[in-house]
This record gives sequence, C-alpha cells and structure tokens, in this order.
Amino acid sequence: MPIKPCIAKEENYLITLRRWFHARPEPSLQEFETYKKIASELDALGIPHQKIGDTGIAATIRGEKPGTGKVIALRADMDALSLDDLKTVPYASKNPGYCHACGHDVHMAALLGAAKVLQEKRAEFAGEVRLFFQQAEEIGGGAKHFIAAGLLDGVHRVFGGHVIPTMDVGTVGIGGGPRNASSDYFKIDVKGRSAHAATPDKGVDALYIAAQIVTNLQAIVARNTHPIDSVLVSVGKLNAGTQYNSLADSAVIEGTTRAFTPEIRTRTNETVRRIAEGTTHMFGGTADVTIKHFAPPLINDYAAAKEALEIATPIVGVSHIRTNYAKALWADDFADFLEHVKGVYVLIGAKNPASTSPPAALHHGMFDVDEKALLTFCNLYVDFALHYMD
Repeated sequence: MPIKPCIAKEENYLITLRRWFHARPEPSLQEFETYKKIASELDALGIPHQKIGDTGIAATIRGEKPGTGKVIALRADMDALSLDDLKTVPYASKNPGYCHACGHDVHMAALLGAAKVLQEKRAEFAGEVRLFFQQAEEIGGGAKHFIAAGLLDGVHRVFGGHVIPTMDVGTVGIGGGPRNASSDYFKIDVKGRSAHAATPDKGVDALYIAAQIVTNLQAIVARNTHPIDSVLVSVGKLNAGTQYNSLADSAVIEGTTRAFTPEIRTRTNETVRRIAEGTTHMFGGTADVTIKHFAPPLINDYAAAKEALEIATPIVGVSHIRTNYAKALWADDFADFLEHVKGVYVLIGAKNPASTSPPAALHHGMFDVDEKALLTFCNLYVDFALHYMD
C-alpha cells in the first residue's frame, strides 16, 4: 500500500492521538475534553480555529501559492456511544458507560494528521482547506451547527468517510448516488380511557390501540412501498398501562424510519402519521404524532465520487477499491452537508486481514480497528484536498 512518505512519517502521531481519544470517549454534545484536545493540537500546529456550538471546531488552512484556488471542506465526527468498552487494551475507555465503538476516534486522529501535513504543505497550494471536527453525529445534530455558521459558503467540495470493520485495512469503498439511508424518529402518544379489565366496553384501551398501530405500521413496507425501493420502519419502544387488571388510558410508541430518497422519506413519515391517527380514531382514541428529522439520505455526488476514485486508486491499488458495496440503512448526518455542497463519503477498511476472529461490529463494546486504517484515511483526506484544489 503506497502511503505517501509525508503521511507514513506521522504514523506514531496518528496512533497516539487515536488512543488518546479512544480512552476518553464523550457522548453527543458533551465532547468537552475532546474539544480541548483538538484545539490544543491545532494551536500547536499554528492553525486558526473557532468553536462551533459548545463542542465543535472549524479550522482553516490557507494555501500560500499565488492564485485564488478552491475551498475544500474535510469532516470528522467526534462523539462516542453510551455503552461500556469491553476491551482489555491499554487504551480502553476511562469513562465508564461510554465507548468509541463507531470509529470516531480514528476519524478525528486522521483529520488532525491531515491538518499537520496540509499545514506543512501550504506553500504548495492555492485555496483554502476547512477542517470540520463535528459534534453529535450519533444523534444527527452536529452538521447543522456548521451549516448555520455559514461554513459551507464558498465550498466547492466536501469530503468525509467512516471506518468499517467488514473491509480489510487498505481497502476503500467509493460509490456515487444513495449510499446511506435517512434517519427519522417518531413518537406516537395514544390517549384512551381507563376502565376495569372486566368491563372493557366502558373504556378505550390505549394498549390495544397501540398494538394495532405497531402491526399496521408494518404495512408501510409490505404494501405502501414499491418492492424495488428500500424502506425500514422499526418500533423500538412501547410503554402502556399501570396495572394488570385495568385498561391503559395512554400508550407511547417510539421508533425510526429509514429511506434512500427524499421523496420516499417524506411519504414514509406521512404514512406513519396517517396510520397512527387513523387507527386510533377507529377505536375511539386520539393520537399525537411527533416526527423528528435526524439525517437525510446520504447521496454522493457522482462527479465527486469519480474524483475520489481517481485519488484513492494510487494509494491502495485498484484491487483494493470497492465500488459495488451494499447501501446501508444506518445514517450519518454528513448527508446534511451533501444537501448543500457536492461531495463524497467513503468507507475505510479497518479489519486486520491476518485475524482469524470475526471483527466486532460497529456499536459493539468490543469494536476496535487495525490502526493502519489511520494512514489510509489520513492520506485520503490530504490527497482529496490537494487534488481538487490543484
């Protein structure tokens, strides 16, 4: 794997940073120590930066070569997950109940490494590189802070990615079009009327209504979606009732919808509302439906994906490029950036090919990476910026 020498020499720096972040995971919107660490590294590199929200950071590297150049944005997410780190390694989480089980520690370290290299090379390019260290990806709330701050103004391309344990290290997944699904949250508050369980005709059973809603929601996929389209409707929570021999006077359903196009996303969420309200009305109750939009579908620009393919191939070799990888129903609010600027989101292989054990999945307390993935990701960050500005 011909990683550039300017990247390879930063391997210890990258690993040290990654392990620092991994040992100190913080949840969404509480990335305070993470923010301080990134800010101190940027200060040491002489890179100006500003706080975005309470914990996000936007930094800027301006090329010194004559000419106007272009503006490129590179993004890494910062937040960790609320689960225990189950690994017995020196860099295991020091914060009980939190774990970098989604690879954001790798993303931050790789972008800081890229910042170091680009800062050293700033005399070689014209233009501007904006570095987005983005909070709250796991709850779909961080990218909006950067957009609201005007940090996409004038940007020509945005680049980001995600480590993935199902691809060998040194492998990169690049594809145009829809790659990740939208992620939306729904909450259905059902109101009925309590009565003794022996006289159900005297009440309106909110639990029964909620059960019918859960069943009817499955018709969205089975009967309200074209068979070729991919839609997911999942109910993860149902609370109802206070006593075994009384009808529940209220019930609360919570769940998520996923889709790969804006049109299907809108239609799916409208159908959730219609089914909830119609089912409840049919049985004499009322329903209050709340829908929150966490992330839109992640749709890579085809031209940007082609550019990324041209950039990645010399780094990892054509045999280590995956263009036909499956779309994923998990979401990433990097999609918010792609709604405003052409860009691409790639997958970075993080599996040790010599390991005989199956890798732990993302969002599992045993999740870990082959740290050679840091070099791949860092090199891609650097080359995407330099290639496009050139």
